[in-house]
Amino acid sequence: MVLDRINSPADLRKLDSQEELLCLATEIRDLIVRTTSVTGGHLASSLGAVEMAIAIHRSLDTPRDKVIWDVGHQAYAHKILTGRREAFATLRRHDGISGFPRRSESEYDVVDSGHAGSSISYGLGLALAREVLGEDYAVAAVIGDGSMTSGVAYEAMNQAGHHLESNLVIILNDNAMSISRNVGGIAAYLSRLRIKPGYTHLKDELEELVKTMPAFGDGIYRVASQLKDSITHALLPGMLFESLGLKYVGPIDGHDIEELEQTIKEARDIEGPVLVHAITQKGRGYHYSERRPEIFHGISSFDSDTGVVPGNGGEATYTEIFGDAMLEVGRRQPDVVAVVAAMKLGTGLDRFSRLYPDRFFDVGIAEQYGVNLAAGLALGGLRPVVAIYSTFLQRAFDQLSQEICLQSLPVVFAVDRAGLVGEDGATHHGYFDLSYLGMMPNMTVMAPGDGRELASMLKFAFELEAPVAIRFPRSKAAVLGEQLPGPIVKGRGEALSKGSDVTLLALGDMAVRALQVADELEGRGISAGVVNARFAKPIDSGFIGEVSCGRKLLVTLEDNVLSGGFGCAVERASTGCGFTGEVVSFGLPDSYVQHGRTGELLDEVGLSAASISLAIEERIELSR
Repeated sequence: MVLDRINSPADLRKLDSQEELLCLATEIRDLIVRTTSVTGGHLASSLGAVEMAIAIHRSLDTPRDKVIWDVGHQAYAHKILTGRREAFATLRRHDGISGFPRRSESEYDVVDSGHAGSSISYGLGLALAREVLGEDYAVAAVIGDGSMTSGVAYEAMNQAGHHLESNLVIILNDNAMSISRNVGGIAAYLSRLRIKPGYTHLKDELEELVKTMPAFGDGIYRVASQLKDSITHALLPGMLFESLGLKYVGPIDGHDIEELEQTIKEARDIEGPVLVHAITQKGRGYHYSERRPEIFHGISSFDSDTGVVPGNGGEATYTEIFGDAMLEVGRRQPDVVAVVAAMKLGTGLDRFSRLYPDRFFDVGIAEQYGVNLAAGLALGGLRPVVAIYSTFLQRAFDQLSQEICLQSLPVVFAVDRAGLVGEDGATHHGYFDLSYLGMMPNMTVMAPGDGRELASMLKFAFELEAPVAIRFPRSKAAVLGEQLPGPIVKGRGEALSKGSDVTLLALGDMAVRALQVADELEGRGISAGVVNARFAKPIDSGFIGEVSCGRKLLVTLEDNVLSGGFGCAVERASTGCGFTGEVVSFGLPDSYVQHGRTGELLDEVGLSAASISLAIEERIELSR
């Protein structure tokens, strides 16, 4: 096997035949499919970028030269080629390698990639730092066509095109656009001609020569320039990038290693920023992901022989329950509209989009715009629901404040993937939302203790003429006992059990953990009551007084960082209700939690039922 001989990019550069390179690409794809069928992961995107990773590491002198992978969905081949072939079986496992580039993992990982659109900004910063320090290395930023909907990508290109005179290579991995053979061939030929060594110098010399011709030099130059621009506009699809000051190259075949390698080498030597536009096929080389790339974009474990993804055993997830609830709300209220940021399937709104296409808005990877759009929709008399992952809502913090909360607009945020999301790790955990949402004036923040409450909370949200956020985890929906949840009352939770020694006040998915803690404490001779808090904001001080009356200890549980979180809010509320006991809060630490199964991570940070119950027992013993 060729792959067995590749332990670093230096080994890769020793290969001298196209046959070996094609064989290597096939072997890498086989390893990616076999591994992700067990571990899950971002399969389709990485399969489409195998030849790209090979060509990049052959044409650049990595790690001296710097390669930034935007998001990192497409970086599995990069990991395999940079000394992590043997460790690849531990992908996304606790204490294994990350599903995204990580600086702590390899010198070939230049940044910790996770959120879309940032690679060009990173690349520009590195290139400018290189110039300031007088160093000599190439910089390449790989970005997907989906990430190009992010505004920050265009901000970076605008700056690169007008402020950078030395090289920066931007590689656009386009796995969605379809270009016919002859048009693509003409465009590729003309683009390759423009970056041939010597072309830029020849062009400059001709311009100066024409300008110096007596009497009519400037006029001829203007006519020639206009003619050149007209021809270029007619034949080349990259004029948007040209207008930003970038030299555009492409489109080229992103699966032709030889062409990719030659193009990147030539682009590397051109003065100024160059954008190489490569067309790839998402899911390439694996029949099932080629047919259903959207399903195999981010996938759990599956049968690699049949492509079958196991079901969830009939248990609905919170996301599925939210999707069902939106269908009911959409049927009942024609003014309800949905906004998503490139996550139609991930947020459970696929059916809503098909039933109500005129009331569904997918803004792409542009969360700031999406929240701003929702504000405009609300001002126009509609009731927008922004369905978004917790970690991605962080990107629109300013819009949450200025466009939504400042004006107290009735926008509902369905905040999916709240808390720890498991194998995707630090860049995707949703463990800051209670803090940044809770600090916003006019905002109401809720979290269902089980799946049945989610639909009730969505209905309740539409009764409020103000901003509302409902946060829920990436998991199967819990069931808190056989009895149906009681009605939603603003600021108040629901007692699940009574206890004489301590009250456990748990928010959202932590209500299940609180019941486990109560069982553990009962075995230790401690009587603990459990309350499903429901609200992180507002919190009714009177309700806190009721559930803590006669206890010396009130314990809060949350899957958010403790700083500015639910526990802080409860402690403030407890001072207004006459509670004289102690408030002890359990939550996530003041550090970034890495990847692994959610249960493993909760245990690691001290949020297992055993750890919490032991800590409570020790606290009670100290107070006696």
